[in-house]
Order: sequence, then structure tokens, then C-alpha cells
Amino acid sequence: MFFPRKHVLNVFVANYDKRFSFLLQLYQINYFKKLRRFAYTDIPKPNFDEYRRKPLKDAGTATKNADERRALRSVVSFVGCVAGLYGFKAHLLHYVFFLSPSRDILAEAQLEVKLNDIPEGKVLIVKWRGKPVFIYHRPQSIIEQERAVNLSELRDPETDDDRAKRSEWLIVLGICTHLGCVPIPNAGIIRGGFFCPCHGSHFDAAGRVRKGPASTNLEIPEYTFVNDNSIVIG
Repeated sequence: MFFPRKHVLNVFVANYDKRFSFLLQLYQINYFKKLRRFAYTDIPKPNFDEYRRKPLKDAGTATKNADERRALRSVVSFVGCVAGLYGFKAHLLHYVFFLSPSRDILAEAQLEVKLNDIPEGKVLIVKWRGKPVFIYHRPQSIIEQERAVNLSELRDPETDDDRAKRSEWLIVLGICTHLGCVPIPNAGIIRGGFFCPCHGSHFDAAGRVRKGPASTNLEIPEYTFVNDNSIVIG
């Protein structure tokens, strides 16, 4: 018996669709059975009552010792803050003491110098707080020379009276204001002045910068005259 090719193909497709539909329905049934099992699985909630204290087992009611526990937390927090501040203070004082001057420098906070031993025209160099200090006994000719200077010519204008409390005595730090070298007294292009050999800065007999890379005058330390023959630096 002969069947046309088109008829055979239609029969095969129809049978294949039936088998595929049956397999799909079977898979859906098994899948939804699993979902239904997962959805209705009863998982008991854990009970931590055995780990709780008796006053705290009922979370819905206020306990009698709630205020006591709150006060205890406050005390513990306060003690922790005090301990933290105490430790911070200890570290802060450690760094302050580390950066502060040493004891030998603090011992030289004030230095008394006798002026009787300094001849006119000479410079006495003393050490104060680890720094050199020039004490210059200026003659009258040097004083007049510095008072006659035109302030408009100065890089850092200051009068001679501003630089010296008593005209015959000039007290300045022996540190160049450029890079901190120690100038040489009675040297340089200015008579009775100071010369820095490191980079060629020149200062006059009042400690004012006159030439070179330095931009400011020699620093004047704090000092007072105890009497006509002695001063206290610092």
C-alpha cells in the first residue's frame, strides 16, 4: 500500500507533538510538587530563652531593673571616656616633652654677662640657649657712623636707636638670617660690621643687612640692663 510522502510527515509530526506535550506535563507536575513541598515545609523558630536572663525573657514588658542597667551602661561609658582621655594626655605630654628644649638649654634660659671685661671696639661672643650672642662694645665713631645712615638705602630699615637700648652696647644673635651661619665680627665692607662667610651677607655695626642674600637684620634677643656693668639675656 502506498502512502504519499506528505501524509507520512504529518502523521510523524502529530505523534511527536503528543509525546512532547506528555513529557512537558509530567515535568510541570513534578516541578510544582517540589514547590508545594518547599512552600509548606515547617521550619521551627529557634528559642534562645535558656541563654537569656530571667528579667529579659519577656521582651514586651518593662523590667524592674531597666534603670539600673541603663545607669550601669552610663557608668561604664564614662569610665571608658576618662581612661581614653588619660591615655591621650599621656601621649600628648610625651610628644610635648620630646619637642621641648632639653634641660641644659632650659638651664641657660637667662644668662648674666659682665660688661667690664669687654674693651671698646671688641665683640664678646657668649652662648645662650645653644645660640651665639654678639655683645659689641661700640666706640663713639661707630655710633655716629650708624646714626648717619640713610634709612631709604636699607633693605630692612631700622634706626640705630631701635637696634641698641644703650648706644655703646649692641647685643644681637650671631646667626645669619639667610641660612643660619655664624657671621664674623669686625669684618666685611662696613667698618665695624659683620660678614657671613657662607654666602657673602654683610651687616653693619648695628646688625642691619647691607649686602648679600640675607633679607632681614640680625635678630635682637630679649635682654635687660641690671646696672651699668652687667646685663641679663633672656
